[in-house]
Parts: sequence; structure tokens; C-alpha cells
Amino acid sequence: MSVFVAVDQIDKVFSLSNGGEYIALKGIDLQIKRGEFISLIGHSGCGKSTLLNMIAGLDLPSEGVVTLEGRRITRPGPDRMVVFQNYSLLPWRTVRENIALAVDSVLNDYSVDERKAIIEQHIDMVGLRPHADKAPAMLSGGQKQRVAIARALAIRPKLLLLDEPFGALDALTRGNLQEQLMQICQENQVTAVMVTHDVDEAVLLSDRIVMLTNGPESKIGDILEVDIPRPRKRMEVVEHPSYYSLRSEMIYFLNQQKRIKKIRARKTAAIARHGLEKVNLEIGFLPLTACAPLAVAKEKGFFAKHGLDEVTLVREASWRGITDGISGGYLDAAQMPSGMPVWMTVGGDKGRPVPVVSALTLTRNGNAITLDKRFYDQGIYSLGDFRRLLQYSTDQRHTLGMVHPSSMHNMLLRYWLAAGGIDPDYDVSLKTIPPAQMVVDLQAGTIDGYCVGEPWNLRASIEGIGFTIATDLEIWLGHPGKVLGVREDWANAYPNTHVALVKALLEACRYCADENNFPDIREILSRPEYVSTSEDYIQLGDPNSYVCSLEQPMRQYAHHLFFGDGVNRPSRTEHLWMMTQMARWEDIPFPRNWLEILERVCRVSVFSTAARELGLLDIKYNRGPIELFDGSVFNADDPIAYLNSLDIKRNFSVAEIAINSRQVSAVS
Repeated sequence: MSVFVAVDQIDKVFSLSNGGEYIALKGIDLQIKRGEFISLIGHSGCGKSTLLNMIAGLDLPSEGVVTLEGRRITRPGPDRMVVFQNYSLLPWRTVRENIALAVDSVLNDYSVDERKAIIEQHIDMVGLRPHADKAPAMLSGGQKQRVAIARALAIRPKLLLLDEPFGALDALTRGNLQEQLMQICQENQVTAVMVTHDVDEAVLLSDRIVMLTNGPESKIGDILEVDIPRPRKRMEVVEHPSYYSLRSEMIYFLNQQKRIKKIRARKTAAIARHGLEKVNLEIGFLPLTACAPLAVAKEKGFFAKHGLDEVTLVREASWRGITDGISGGYLDAAQMPSGMPVWMTVGGDKGRPVPVVSALTLTRNGNAITLDKRFYDQGIYSLGDFRRLLQYSTDQRHTLGMVHPSSMHNMLLRYWLAAGGIDPDYDVSLKTIPPAQMVVDLQAGTIDGYCVGEPWNLRASIEGIGFTIATDLEIWLGHPGKVLGVREDWANAYPNTHVALVKALLEACRYCADENNFPDIREILSRPEYVSTSEDYIQLGDPNSYVCSLEQPMRQYAHHLFFGDGVNRPSRTEHLWMMTQMARWEDIPFPRNWLEILERVCRVSVFSTAARELGLLDIKYNRGPIELFDGSVFNADDPIAYLNSLDIKRNFSVAEIAINSRQVSAVS
């Protein structure tokens, strides 16, 4: 379909009474096809109605243009009809007369009989035949809104614009009207744009959902394609596989925008102090045992010791929140899965490259693969057992959870499966789930297992819900688990602050490695602001000191390494292995200029400076190849040859990645 409505780089600026300006919308770019139903969603004040008004011609953009069928919209017109939330009916006219007023004004070149037929047709279309001669005061709210919709459609507009048309109605009336509107639009091939706050309404009615960020300078944050076939019925829509994922996307977006608003409200300009360019930092983390260095640095004063005396730790629910926080610039730094800096740098996040650097490995190990307890009861004790189970249960697709494409959990789980001859994309289904939700989903039976960091494996075992079939101790002993990540432009702008941050966290890592501090650390992590779980589920130190109740196959939990030789210094070889694994599964293209990218992402110089200033001159680090449980050895000599040697993989691509301090772009 060709473009019907085009919103081309729209800005909208309002003048304030004090002489200032308020930028409501910034750089809005949207193309709408004929017959498409578009919903605009976002928090109050994000500019939804302002955008709708500009499409209607009720307001004009400060910059950019809006066109309908290639013609610029400069004023209101009968080819665009607006249905408002407050009905806008003339109280002294009947239903028929309210509709007739519009028809007689716009379709005055039609004969009287033709106009009358159109009026009566639209009265029937919205089911108001018994009420045609009633005044608005005699109608319910839903009936009034039906009159407004009939009046708008009766003049046969090219575009129907709806500004929260059902917002003031009760749930039953709203549901009936939504289905009527959907049927009318489909039967008459109506193109519609609707403003709504209702996520369920948006999924039910829309072909695409446009989500706007908070104002000022609201932008299009994302556009969701609704792949639910038409015709749609409310009760059938909720059964569609895409329904809850679409709904969850919108709720996540709206919640994230709410959080961003709170962070912006307390965020001030960079405060320079103690010789540092910035001491007021927002640092993101997830509720995992691996967040211990950040929690300890905050609670034990290591941040303040190194001049960072205004640090706020921001608890995110998922790694996606970390990605959005770093990309959007409202997090200064974050705990990240070890593959995330490379993944973000080469554009793994929806093709939007954000250069990220890492100067510190916060933890190693700490991950495990857990399966539902019922598999243990069936005698599934090993990878080979699991493969045989899949071979004999071809009628059932088993689902395993992981936390993020760039996470070591995803890479270890995929590597483990593939090493056993199981294709992770075809023989099982992998589902992205926030870490803290894993146990709940396993217990509910919506997943059959997962790979995640502690304490969620140990908790499943203690509660008898699942069992650990493999830990990272068996797959890759000493792998990088979580790293510190900051945007490259942030690191360049605040070099002294970056070193101070690494020093504070490196000292915290050393504190976390001292077994004398374990009781203190467990108490800190159990608090609601951190992991928010029982201390019984948080284990540190020697894995042999805690034994699960199962006799086999595994009696170890996935313990963390926080500090020591080969633990904290970032490794280019490790980042390269992770790069190959993400390319292997088509999460990113493999960069032809991988050496350059590793130099940029892996900020060894910052780590070395921090270690030297702390007097940690005797820390050794690993220089050799990586050895994994299947006997394979990875070195940095020829990563493309390594990729080609793998039996189970996707058709990975190789691309030259152009990178600068602001962005990277793939060049084929």
C-alpha cells in the first residue's frame, strides 16, 4: 500500500507566558497506509492529542509537514473528522438532526433524498434506530458517542480521528462500542488514528501502535505491529499468542517512561567535586547475587571513599531496562551481562548502535541451568538424557528461559544444548524472561527450565520446584558473568570519574571475596532494595559448602568469583568469544573489523589505572585460550574460521562496522 498520511519530521513548540518555550513534540516521523488503524499511546502530556490535532488541521506544526494523499494539511477539512471524548453534540437537536447537520453542510451537492438515505444508513450503522428522534439528554454516554461516530462517518471522510472516544464510558459500553467501531472500520475500509490510554483497547483495534515518550520533546519511542488477524473478537484476541507479548511491551514501555520521569525529576546537572568531573551518578543493576559489588560499594562507603558521594543505585526488573537506561542516557553506568557492551556497540538493540565500554569484570561464574523437577523424576540427569527426551517427545515443544540475547546465560545455554546435538532454535523454544520471574514461571509450568544467575537456581532447588542439571563450573569454569558498562561518550566526558568508579567497585569486589564478610553481604543483598529474598537463598564462597537435597546429578550451586587473579581485568579474548557466539545465533553480524571494536569496548587502560592507584600491582590475568566442557579450545587467531567450524549455527553474516564516539553503523 502507498503512504496515505505522512507526518514528516514534525516539531511542535508552544510559547509560554514568561517568554520561554515548551517543546511538546520533536522529530515525529510517521507514515500511515490507507485502511490502517493506528493507535497513539503514552502518558499524559506526551503530545498524543497535539499530534492528532495537527493531522486534523486544528493546529499547525512549528517545523515539518503533515500530508494527506500528498497534499499538505494546513486547515481543518471534511476529509478529516474528529470524534472527541465529550461527544460535542448540539443538545437541542435530535440524533437524526445532529447527524443531518454534518451531512447537509458537507454533502450539499447531493440531493435531499440522497442525504436522507445517508443519514438513515448511519443511524442504523451504529444501532440507534429506536433513539433516532431523541435529544442527547435522553441518551446514555455510550449512545451519545455512537451519535458522534455516526456523524463523523456520515460525511464519508478520508480519515477518522478519535481522541479517547471511549475514555468516559463504563467497561461494558466501551467494549460494545469498540467492537462496533472495529466492524464499521473494516467494512468501510476506514483509515483511523486514535488516541488512547487503554493498552487492551490498543491491541484490540490497531494494526500498529505508536508509543510516545514523555514530554518535553516527545518522540516516537517504538512502534508495535499487531499481527492478530482480522476480523477480531474480544474474547478470541486474548487467546492469540501475540496478545500478552504486545500488552507486556506496552506496559513495559509505559512503566519505563514513568521511571524515566522520576529519574529526570531528581537528576541535576553534573556536579564536579574532589577533582572528579561528576560525582552524582545513577547506576543500574538487577536483583541478583551478582549485584553484591554495587550494593557493598554503596552500603560500605566505597563510592564515597573515592569521591562519588552522590550515587543512586537504580533497581531494574530486566536487562532491557538496563539497555534502555544506558541508551537513553538516564543511567550513568550499569551492571551488565558480559556480552552487552559488544552487543550494544554493534547495534544488537533493534539495529540502534550505542557504543559502550567496559573497564571491569564484576563477577565470574554464578550461572546454572535448571530444569523442572518432573524431568529429574523421569531420570533426566544429563545433557544426553535431555537430548533423548527431546527425540522421543516430538509432539511437545519444550520452552527454556534465558534473560537476554547478550547475556552469558543465553550463550552458555545455547552452547550446552548445541554441544549435545540440540539446536536451540528448532529443537526447543527459548524465551526471554526477567531473572526474578524464572522461579514463578517454572512453578506455573509456562517454562520447562532456564539458565539464570543465582539465587534463582538455588531457590528452585530448595523449594523442590526444579533441579540444577549443569552449572557454569561444568560448562566454562571462570567465565565472565557481569561487567561494568558505561557509554563511550560518557567515559570520554568523565575520565576521572570513570577511574574513581572502577576503583570503588574493585575495592567492593575485594570485600565481597573475603569470607569473613559473607554474613554481612548476605544481609545487605536480602534487603528489599536489592535482591529482596531470604538470606537462605544467597550463598557465597566455596560451592562444596552447600549441598542441594538431590543425590544426583549436581550437588553444587553456581558460586560467584568476585576478586582475585584473572577475575576483574577485562579480557579481549573473552569479549571476542562472546562476539562469535552472538554472531553464531544471528543476534549481531560478526564485525570484520573486530580488532578495532575490541580495542574500543574493552577499556583495559582504565582498569590498569584504577588497580595501580589502589596499589593492586600483583593481580595476574589470563592470557591463554578459552577451554570449554566439550573439549573445544578458542583462541583469538581466526574467529571466522572458528565460526565456520561449528556444526550447529545460523547463517551468520560478516559486516564492516564503522564506529565513532557517538554511534556506529553497519556497512555491508
